[in-house]
Amino acid sequence: MSAHQPLLEVVAEPSVPLVLGGDTRPVYLDYAATAPALVSVAARVSALLPHLASVNRGAGWGSQLSTAAYDHARETVARLLDARADDAVVFTRNTTDALNLLAKVTPGEAVLLDLEHHANLLPWRRRGARILTAPRRAGELVAQVDAELARRPAALLTVTAVTNVTGEVLPIADLAAVAHARGARIAVDAAQLVPHRRVSLASAGIDYLAFSGHKAYAPFGAGVLVGRSDWLDAAEPHLDGGGAVGRVRLDEVEWRSGPARHEAGTPNVLGAIALASALQALDSLDQRARAAHEAALRDALLTTLAGIDGVRIVSAFDDGTERLGVAAFQLEGISSGQLAAVLGAEYGISVRSGRFCAHPLVDRLSDRPLVRVSLGAGSVIDDVTALGEALHSIRSHGPRADYARIDGTWRPVTDTRQAPTWLAASGIRIP
Repeated sequence: MSAHQPLLEVVAEPSVPLVLGGDTRPVYLDYAATAPALVSVAARVSALLPHLASVNRGAGWGSQLSTAAYDHARETVARLLDARADDAVVFTRNTTDALNLLAKVTPGEAVLLDLEHHANLLPWRRRGARILTAPRRAGELVAQVDAELARRPAALLTVTAVTNVTGEVLPIADLAAVAHARGARIAVDAAQLVPHRRVSLASAGIDYLAFSGHKAYAPFGAGVLVGRSDWLDAAEPHLDGGGAVGRVRLDEVEWRSGPARHEAGTPNVLGAIALASALQALDSLDQRARAAHEAALRDALLTTLAGIDGVRIVSAFDDGTERLGVAAFQLEGISSGQLAAVLGAEYGISVRSGRFCAHPLVDRLSDRPLVRVSLGAGSVIDDVTALGEALHSIRSHGPRADYARIDGTWRPVTDTRQAPTWLAASGIRIP
């Protein structure tokens, strides 16, 4: 499997307009925020659309098909994540929704790290969780967590598998072993891991795992929480409404157990099916070839950035821990927000700038916002080459158009690019 070819085919724009005229092949380097849909996922969703109907309660043929597809999606997620027989698979809106649900049902105190995405920081902070400052050496992390749990026990250790800012991978299996030895469970924010690696709850000792479809090539509005059912069954429902109940009387409600308890309302059938379909596509890859492909792109990215004068790549850890195809950096002489705008407007390269919903970590690593580049299943080596050439040009000659901060966002002062016809016909304007 060559790095000159994508791992999987994604739905992509054929070209994007440039602010100085003309157009170019789009280079999408923002997978850590939202990954494009796989072609196979879009096809699966399109195939179901003619049959889409209510699930679990409808008597028609479409309802039977939709219910079967929804149930199969749940079974597929459990199987491909190697969930235990008594684990629950609860479909949610996204990782944030899943972790908010878990925070509500956890019967005790949680411990987490300061490098978490806000999805795994804010729900616990509201509940008085203990937040540890991660050490600069990843090799010291397990001992730090062990010492904290020994000093003061907790019900749950909740950690990210991969920091979304730098792509560095945390030792999840070792952290799980420490948590269990100290009488705690472990929850894992796997939003950045699932798109890149097979995950086994059973093998890694993960009690709860959350991730989003939109980061795993299924951007149809679904996420998932997978894990031990006892806390979920013992807690109040995540939402009050139809589907979560067995029987309702004016003076009494009988709540259901299992996933339905926390899936009130009409479920996102298309999102669940898309998510399961994406997992199937990722699982079908030769995993050694997949790892080699991603490693080649990651190494090319880091080498390219390191070779550009004025670039500073940031890391959460100093001891060279494993990292995925994500890099956060600054370029001397230009703000990160303006740099991201120039890359998009003049070169057709999509990146992200800011603090990436991980403000405490970015504030610890840098005195100003960063640019983040992230690779995925649709990336090829030519994308990295294009980024390098663009950064060299910007470093040497600066932006070719004029830019200004408008409503807090860097934009070209004069922008004649036209929105697609279907978008313009809907009355939608590009800011």
